[in-house]
Amino acid sequence: MNEALRTQLVDGIRTRDFAHVRDVLDDLPASGIAEVLGDFGPLDQAVLFRVLPHKLAGDTFAYLPRGQQQLLIKALGQADLSAVLSAMPDDDRTKLLEELPGNVTRELLEQLSPAERIAALKSLGYPEKSVGRLMTPHYIAVTPDRTVQQVLDTIRVRGLDSETVNVIYVVDEHGKLVDDLRIRRFLVSPPERTVQALMDGSFSALKTTDPAINAVALMRAVDLVALPVVDGDGSLVGIVTADDVLDVAEQAATKQIQEVGGSESLDAPYLDISLLKMLRKRGGWLVILFLSEMLTATAMGFYEKQIERAVVLSLFVPLIISSGGNSGSQAATLIIRALALGEVKLRDWWRVMRREFTTGLGLGILLGVIGFLRITIWSLFSDIYGPYWYLIALTIGFALVGIVLWGSLAGSILPLILKRLGLDPATSSAPFVATLVDVTGLIIYFTVATFILRGTLL
Repeated sequence: MNEALRTQLVDGIRTRDFAHVRDVLDDLPASGIAEVLGDFGPLDQAVLFRVLPHKLAGDTFAYLPRGQQQLLIKALGQADLSAVLSAMPDDDRTKLLEELPGNVTRELLEQLSPAERIAALKSLGYPEKSVGRLMTPHYIAVTPDRTVQQVLDTIRVRGLDSETVNVIYVVDEHGKLVDDLRIRRFLVSPPERTVQALMDGSFSALKTTDPAINAVALMRAVDLVALPVVDGDGSLVGIVTADDVLDVAEQAATKQIQEVGGSESLDAPYLDISLLKMLRKRGGWLVILFLSEMLTATAMGFYEKQIERAVVLSLFVPLIISSGGNSGSQAATLIIRALALGEVKLRDWWRVMRREFTTGLGLGILLGVIGFLRITIWSLFSDIYGPYWYLIALTIGFALVGIVLWGSLAGSILPLILKRLGLDPATSSAPFVATLVDVTGLIIYFTVATFILRGTLL
């Protein structure tokens, strides 16, 4: 925070010049005020909150981290707290209420007006992570018989209380959604034209019980800043705006990235999560992967005699393991992301396999040639690989083709199998795929070595 700004606020609190404090804060957006409050303790935050207009206080409160919100709740008096909660956007207030302890939630609900309490309880009654938890009831809806001029007059009166005026919703006499129209349609149409004349009956809507993640795909498809939400009867009950959908997309992407990295989703900011919870989230997967990697030692033990007779083979085990694991991790990451974006469906499994077969074969040949040339060049200047260096080079070359091909196929098909079983494809994370390919890669490697080096080194 700017030191001069902090000094002004500290002096204003100390001298109780709250008019000056309010003037200073009025020049900042809600997000900026929330950032400023982070440098003050709960009691000073409460003082600063009391000088803010109710609407600005509510918007600012929504930007604060959850922990800071809870401390501020304890510091604010009942009247101030009621004003802040009443001024908060409905969707942000719902997020706050569902994350607080039950007894605190009940106390906060008591601070709301009867109408606001009913709306909050209704929101909390929707399934967790559903569209109903995201929606806000503040929108502009009109009937088909209204004229363009009447709609514009309605926007002037109710626009400030609406979450957005970019989209105007059309409902019938029973409140059922029949269309949604962009504001520009009204701005460029004659004032006497009716809404009915502007309608085309084409709209996309979410249901209150839909998973929140569905809003991400639909908003991307229709390219609107807000989506209507209807109940089971098709009645318009709220809207979901772009800022809430972006939050859902960010949470989903974060969860997927963390799972692909080989850990459970943290479900909290990295620096806020407790050490014990961090250990639990990451330890489970590490133990599973560690036990799985023990199979690598088992596979090595199975080929102990071959290693004893041709120790040179052990030099290339890290190369073999890393190449197969890397190709599998690449394929798994690409397919997981394609599934999340809807670019690949389960019915596309054969197309995916054909593509990965071709890609894996090409990558395998590329790495195989590099491996062959590496051994060949080294052998021209040393005898490190012995008289049968060309057979070892062929072994590495062909083994890499098979292992990279297998890694690509395994990495691409595992997410699809898990998706078919109703599981999260992200759980076939890159480390898990790498572990699987490590073990099978060793089998492929020593099988190829046994075939090529039989009668010479083996």
